Amino acid sequence: MALLVHLKTIRDLRGKGDRIAKVTFRGLSLYTHVLENCEDEARFDETFRWPTASRVDENEMLEVQVFNYSKVFTNRVIGTFKMVLQKVAEEGQLEVTDTLIDDNNTAIRTSVTIYIKYTTMDGTVGVWSDGEFLDIPGDPEGTFQFETDSLLSGHSQGSGVSPGRSIHGIPTFRKAGKGVFSAMKLGKTKSSKDDHKKDEPAILDMEDLNRKAMRLGGVGGLDPDSISLASVTAVTTNVSNKRSKPDIKMEPSSGRPVDYQISITVVEARQLVGLNMDPVVCVEIGDDKKYTSMKESTNCPYYNEYFVFDFHVPPDVMFDKILKLSVIHSKNLLRSGTLVGTFKLDVGTVYSQPEHQFYRKWATLSDPDDITAGCKGYIKCDIAVVGKGDNIKSSHKANETDEDDIEGNLLLPEGVPLERQWARFYVKIYRAEGLPKMNTSIMANVKKAFIGENRDLVDPYVQVLFAGQRGKTSVQKSSYEPIWNEQVVFTEMFPPLCKRMKVQIRDSDKVNDVAIGTHFIDLRKIANDGDKGFLPTMGPAWVNMYGSTRQYTLMDEHQDLNEGLGEGVSFRARLLISVAVEILDTTSTEIVSSTEVQVEPVSNISESVTGKIEEFFLFGSFLEATMIDRKIGDKPISFEVTIGNYGNQIDGVSKPSAAKKKKKEGGGGGESDEEESELIQQNSSEDEADDDGDLVSVSSSPPMKPVITDRNYFHLPYFEKKPCIYIKSWWQDQRRRLYNSNIMDKIADKLEEGLNDVQEIIKTETAYPERRLRGVLEELSTGCNRFVTLANKDQNQAGRTKLDKERLKSCMREMESMGQQAKLIRSQVKRNTVRDKLKMVQNFLHRLRFLADEPQHSIPDVFVWMMSNNKRIAYARIPSKDILYSIVDEETGKDCGKVKAVFLRLPGKKGFGPAGWTVQAKMEMYLWLGLNKQRKDFLSGLPNGFEENKAPRTGSCLQSLPPISLVYNMKQVFQLRAHMYQARSLFAADSSGLSDPFARVFFSTHSQVTEVLSETLCPTWDQLLVFDDVELFGEAGELRDDPPIIVVEVYDQDTVGKAEFIGRTFAKPITKMCDEHYGPPRFPPQLEYYQIYRGNSTAGDLLAAFELLQIGQGGRAELPAINGPTDSDRGPILPVPMGIRPVLSRYRIEVLFWGLRDLKRVNLAQVDRPRVDIECAGRGVQSALIVNFKKNPNFSTLVKWFEVDLPENELLHPPLNIRVVDCRAFGRYTLVGSHAVTSLRRFIYSPPDKTQNNWASTGDVIVNMDANPSVRKMDTVVKLDASSDAVIKVDVNEEEKEEKKKKKKKKKGEVEEDDETDERMLDWWSKYFASIETLMEILRAQEAALAEAEEREEQEIAAEGADIKPDDHPVKGSKGKEKSRDKSRNKDKKKSHHAGEGTEKRPSKPKVNELLVYNKELEAEYDNFEDWLHTFNLYRGKAGDDDEAALDDDRIVGRFKGSMCMYKLPLSEEITREAGFDPNMGMFQSIPHNDPINVLVRVFVVRATDLHPADVNGKADPYVVIKLGKSELKDKENYISKQLNPVFGKAFDMEATFPMESMLTVSVYDWDLVGTDDLIGETKIDLENRYYSKHRATCGIANNYSVHGYNMWRDPMKPSQILAKLCKEGKLDGPHYGPGGRVKVANRIFMGATEIEDETGLKKQTDEHLALTVLKHWEEIPRVGCKLIPEHVETRPLLHPEKPGIEQGRIEMWVDMFPMDMPAPGPAIDISPRKPKKYELRVVIWNTDEVILEDDDYFTGEKSSDIFVRGWLKGQQEDKQDTDVHYHSLTGEGNFNWRFVFPFDYLMAEEKIVISKKESMFSWDETEYKIPARLTLQVWDADHFSADDFLGAIELDLNRFPRGAKTAKQCSIGMVQNEAELPCISIFKQKRVKGWWPFMARDENDEMELTGKVEAELHLMSAEEAEKSPVGLGRNEPDPLEKPNRPDTSLMWFVNPLKSIRYFIWHNYRWLILKALGLLLLLLLLGLFLYSFPGYLVKKMLGA
Repeated sequence: MALLVHLKTIRDLRGKGDRIAKVTFRGLSLYTHVLENCEDEARFDETFRWPTASRVDENEMLEVQVFNYSKVFTNRVIGTFKMVLQKVAEEGQLEVTDTLIDDNNTAIRTSVTIYIKYTTMDGTVGVWSDGEFLDIPGDPEGTFQFETDSLLSGHSQGSGVSPGRSIHGIPTFRKAGKGVFSAMKLGKTKSSKDDHKKDEPAILDMEDLNRKAMRLGGVGGLDPDSISLASVTAVTTNVSNKRSKPDIKMEPSSGRPVDYQISITVVEARQLVGLNMDPVVCVEIGDDKKYTSMKESTNCPYYNEYFVFDFHVPPDVMFDKILKLSVIHSKNLLRSGTLVGTFKLDVGTVYSQPEHQFYRKWATLSDPDDITAGCKGYIKCDIAVVGKGDNIKSSHKANETDEDDIEGNLLLPEGVPLERQWARFYVKIYRAEGLPKMNTSIMANVKKAFIGENRDLVDPYVQVLFAGQRGKTSVQKSSYEPIWNEQVVFTEMFPPLCKRMKVQIRDSDKVNDVAIGTHFIDLRKIANDGDKGFLPTMGPAWVNMYGSTRQYTLMDEHQDLNEGLGEGVSFRARLLISVAVEILDTTSTEIVSSTEVQVEPVSNISESVTGKIEEFFLFGSFLEATMIDRKIGDKPISFEVTIGNYGNQIDGVSKPSAAKKKKKEGGGGGESDEEESELIQQNSSEDEADDDGDLVSVSSSPPMKPVITDRNYFHLPYFEKKPCIYIKSWWQDQRRRLYNSNIMDKIADKLEEGLNDVQEIIKTETAYPERRLRGVLEELSTGCNRFVTLANKDQNQAGRTKLDKERLKSCMREMESMGQQAKLIRSQVKRNTVRDKLKMVQNFLHRLRFLADEPQHSIPDVFVWMMSNNKRIAYARIPSKDILYSIVDEETGKDCGKVKAVFLRLPGKKGFGPAGWTVQAKMEMYLWLGLNKQRKDFLSGLPNGFEENKAPRTGSCLQSLPPISLVYNMKQVFQLRAHMYQARSLFAADSSGLSDPFARVFFSTHSQVTEVLSETLCPTWDQLLVFDDVELFGEAGELRDDPPIIVVEVYDQDTVGKAEFIGRTFAKPITKMCDEHYGPPRFPPQLEYYQIYRGNSTAGDLLAAFELLQIGQGGRAELPAINGPTDSDRGPILPVPMGIRPVLSRYRIEVLFWGLRDLKRVNLAQVDRPRVDIECAGRGVQSALIVNFKKNPNFSTLVKWFEVDLPENELLHPPLNIRVVDCRAFGRYTLVGSHAVTSLRRFIYSPPDKTQNNWASTGDVIVNMDANPSVRKMDTVVKLDASSDAVIKVDVNEEEKEEKKKKKKKKKGEVEEDDETDERMLDWWSKYFASIETLMEILRAQEAALAEAEEREEQEIAAEGADIKPDDHPVKGSKGKEKSRDKSRNKDKKKSHHAGEGTEKRPSKPKVNELLVYNKELEAEYDNFEDWLHTFNLYRGKAGDDDEAALDDDRIVGRFKGSMCMYKLPLSEEITREAGFDPNMGMFQSIPHNDPINVLVRVFVVRATDLHPADVNGKADPYVVIKLGKSELKDKENYISKQLNPVFGKAFDMEATFPMESMLTVSVYDWDLVGTDDLIGETKIDLENRYYSKHRATCGIANNYSVHGYNMWRDPMKPSQILAKLCKEGKLDGPHYGPGGRVKVANRIFMGATEIEDETGLKKQTDEHLALTVLKHWEEIPRVGCKLIPEHVETRPLLHPEKPGIEQGRIEMWVDMFPMDMPAPGPAIDISPRKPKKYELRVVIWNTDEVILEDDDYFTGEKSSDIFVRGWLKGQQEDKQDTDVHYHSLTGEGNFNWRFVFPFDYLMAEEKIVISKKESMFSWDETEYKIPARLTLQVWDADHFSADDFLGAIELDLNRFPRGAKTAKQCSIGMVQNEAELPCISIFKQKRVKGWWPFMARDENDEMELTGKVEAELHLMSAEEAEKSPVGLGRNEPDPLEKPNRPDTSLMWFVNPLKSIRYFIWHNYRWLILKALGLLLLLLLLGLFLYSFPGYLVKKMLGA
């Protein structure tokens, strides 16, 4: 054995110098001689030889290093070349030319050429062995082999080959494809002798495995906890690996519309930017808009309005819809209002949240027109998206606290930073290729005739949609290869909350534009948000678009496909785009502040950016075409394969432009001009030789007429001649992307398969799931490491985009960390942690699948079309990466060079529903795609034994041609035996609710059917189908290891018409060659379950086994005989032979027949005399006949039994069928309905285990009374306290603690309140609210504990992985440190916050007796009350073909109540010997009788929440309707107006007779003034099961026993009576009451109080507390104990029959039942809603100070303000009150002494004000609103003529507001902003408070600033007190306030104008005035002088 390496040349060296090379293998380096003075090429031509003692392994490396040689210095490395020797080990020889890489791992131009040869000992090229063996000492035969599992390359393990079960139930897998990771060392020892030994199968039975494992443990000293199992396969070692696994789910799932409901509650808005606004919130989803009501003049409106949007669209469309919340200011009928800010996210983001919802989160508003502006306010909302079958957890709505930490609860998905920035998203659109015609050619021909020019028939443009905005490029007129070079720029917050960008090429048309193709860019895939992450980037890269077929029709039936809905069926075009994101610096000045979409030109990019264009070669061969639908079976059929537009002969070719023709690369658009040179016929055999001897593609098989297989299907008679196709195409070489994705996909497939194994092992409860999980984790970590080594050698630099580089880095990081974590988890897997670790590993699987999806495309997918009559009929789409070839095995596609079963289906919508399930054709295809230069191995994966048949040559061309067909000369003949045993849980295909199933088995070109069994969903065919003379082509050995698959289809036989399809499954037979022995371990084969699929949903299971036996020279005589059971009374039908059918033993099945309920009519006739037939495995029993169903629907005989032979293996137990028939006159029977019990497991009787401790009869056990661990500290209050008022027994130190706390509180300036609440004050609601608070706290505690545990686990993993101390947060995966810290910080904040609440608030709360609030139905908590009476739904009618969650409610025609019990015979004597054993009742002892019984039913309806709006205004007017049997109570007159969260608080009493009236329906209706009332939703309760349940659901057991007050005992039976009754029924000893407060029941002793206080306050002795203690701990009583139902309120979802599965709201209620033959219960407790209490709030505004001055004086320009103060209570804006005006305040001081009086109604418990008012003039009645109690005070500047100016405001929450400052100086803005830190007070406790508070407003920069201070006094009085001491408004009587002492200036101008003039002008301007007067006098003098001067002058001159 030796490895030879011939080093030929090294080219493209730089510079000149001496060169030397070193070649290293297995650590041994050999040097070449030195080549002196060589320039760019060094020809070494040297051969090196390494003798090898052990085989060359697939992951060994060969390394070549090239140096510049130097005599003096050390040699300098030029570059290195490394290669994995996998291919060499496989084939024995290889020639490689590749580039070197330098020290930085970047490729350099220098390349090396080497030739490698590997010879084994015997001179042959090594056998390619798959799998590694564990060599076990002392195991000479080596039968025990663990091997890495085959990688079945499908998607889900349920799909093709169901896991087998070996005799003792370890899953055994049929090998269906070679281990892709065979190249991975799994760290197991490998012995060379194993390689050449005859393979022996490895089916392990359990004992053997244990023994081996023990021996392993013994010898190697291995700890059994560290053993790991690779998959145990029932297969041999060297598998030929020629086939890949088919995928069974046929139908494309996307594209089918589903129901969605989006519910949004807009609670309130805060910090809205703007002055004194009237805000409205608009909620917009897609094109639907809804508005809240308008709230006047407030910046923090409270709405609490609920909106529901219903959609019926495909999931993709739903999740891409944008949900937009915007706040609009002053919108009314005439004007649209101004936009304050918006917030948008896509529905998918909400859906991907936990529970599909955001709950009570704050959305940040931003202004789309001004991105520099910052935050515009917050909206608090709930958003939930419900699909069908999702259930939403709604948290309890009772008392939400209003103190909100906005920053900590922003509406953002986890991992998104709180501060989002603005960013620009640049989508550059360069050009497109290969567009289809979008116009008819008739017009074009006309044009050509006139103008003489030939135009392309498409006018494309590109449209990009993102975050609700759209941008378009320009239109390029008539071009199949348009060039745009434009970019579309979006401005959006980053990270965006919209996940997908939609890029669409559209054809511009005068009438309407249509989409040509659509591509979605998922931003999560092109970005990484980790520490070392990168912003979204992509390209420049080509994206391929798929859609409908390319021929142009006016009405394209598949137009949806072009819009991106559903799976495209044809290549449409490819588009060159790139995406980049730039974060904006919003502070810079030159930024464009609007978010309008811009379109700008960009420069062209060169061809080479996207990669070097390479010639690719696609080869395909059709080995078989069967199952061709009979509709098309009459015409000749051919198959066409296309890749992009290559190979498409009908409608593909858009002619390349002249420039393209010159380029020989034959560019992307089309291939050689097939349209012009019509030389090439559809399937030219003479190959057109191009000038350079190129071959022309042959892309379709010759037409051939199908031959009939059976009634439904045809096949093509290929026999030994298999047609081939080959296509040459040119694409940019971006294989690396696909390679990386392939490696990850294969790791993921392997992981998924392994996880399925583990789940299967857990499910079947067979041995050691933890070992298999360890094996899985080992494989995963090896796989990850392998990825890191492979992906790193990235040579081709051309066309690598930024995304390629970044993705590679992040994938390497992720894979590395995943590998480490897998290693770590592996070491933590123990028996008890398997399930938790399994969950973690499942996250790895999601992560892997996400990483493997490559966002940048390269080679388009391959389509296979079946053509008939030149029309396209059906297609299959094969991703090109799946068939891509690589030298490295892991990088090769999973189906490359393998035979794959391909199922063709109808395109587009035709493929939905039933049409999509029937196979159009099943192909066995072989495909290979790779570079043309790697083409030599393209046939290597085909089954051997063929000769190539080439086309006759025309030109003298040297190139070898691919074959146009293969002729097989090797043929094997087999017999297939299909052992069809039974099927179960089949789909109901007939209207009777049953089917008449038969199975059709297809193998190769043969098919056979089983017999039809009528009317069953669980047929046991027990039939052997023998297929004789099945001819298979290929080598015998290969067929043994890898036979073709078998398809089994199950049909329902109809009397008329053709059989209806039920479902299909695939199987692989076990093959026996003629020279093999027929015997264990492989034969006879075991029966296995195969899952049957119908479309995408499951439709049952098939239990069968298949064997394929080779017929040798001796003919059939040599085959093993078929030894069936002897009774062959079934004529020609062969039963399944002995060794294969299960081993049976005798069981007895006892059936309890109780009664039938709610039977619907059959064929319009009522059911009157029903009977139940029970059948299991051919045996059965009938119930007694119910003589009159109306009078009594119960059975007279309760228990019957039958005996039956069932398989020992529980998993093979057949289902039990329950059928109800109606016995009509003249002996006719009609089927009413049926039910199949698929698993009898839960009815198997297991005798009680006497060894358990609760049977221990020795000694008495004192029960620990604190069995329920207290959630909160205050629960140290002993729960068993005697006294009815809450006298608390607490340890002394607790009390001291509380004292201290109180003192502490006092210091903070709080008034201490009296702790004892008066008992009379408490009512049922106090109890209810206290309980809800407890519920919330428990939930919070659970959440916190969960989060903590998760965090701890993450830390542990990371810490162990990186040896960090657990307290440093490690960087985990892609989530950064910041995030985890933030998270914990928030969490701590919240925690401390709640803890604070708990300790601060709690001691002041009185101890109120609580009840239990369940936030689900009681049934969910107590297992449907089926503790002994089970309810079976009876079905009739065809099953619906909805999705997985096919809701069969409408098929239910009634219910059967009863039970079963099955046990192996004979039964042990002990049971039957017990005292009082009634043999007639069998196992059903001590069951009550089923005679009719009268019961008083009391229904308490507390309230409903989140009702679905029923009126146009988005509200409803709900009322309750209760139906029970014939009686119905409607509470219509007490409807609650316009409420979606009504509080009903009603009790309803009804009398009922069980069993006739046992179904209680509670409905909520919407009252309408006109027309009928609509049902909102209803819930149904089965009272009978509750009544008879052992959990005693008749009347809940209260926590404490009291005889008066709000907690009075409700049950007519006292606790002691209940206890006595329970002890008697359970045959228990007791109760014995002893001294000192003890009671003994059975052997348990309980302690408790013994005194009770009655109304008068006298104490009495009583045993009731003791009895109650026992009842509360009844589950601890041995043998009969179970939890008794406590006093409770349950929350039930309301459903609407027309919207099945989607909640329409919830209702809180409970039901009590009292038998009428017992003493009557007292009156119902009063739970009527609390009436709000009337209060009056008196606010005295004394003074203001430092109010900002707004006005300028007319004369003096002095600043002043005319101050007045306005106030109102939130929600009562209409009743706002104003003080008088303090005019002309110059200092901001104002004096008012003015009183506001606000009367209001207040609900103490909910801390809300209740307002009733009519919504509008037209409202019929008043609507009640509940609003938080908040007082708003505003300061204004009065103006005479213009509107008053708003100066500032403060809003005080009356329940918690900061204490006012003592003086104006101490008052600051911090009082309000740091509210959380400061002590808060409540006016409801303080009653009277006086102080200074700040007024605030926002300045230009949106910062809060202080705009004034107000001194006010708040005084709260109840209405009675207010009546006693009335006061006047303002300064009026009674109790008037004195006039304020205002300075003079504030008096009015016209009261005393002179005075004010004097004051104003004289004070300030006296000097100015004096100067002015002086100047005026001067001027007068001067004027007089000038006036008189001329006269005097004349006089003087004349001397007058």
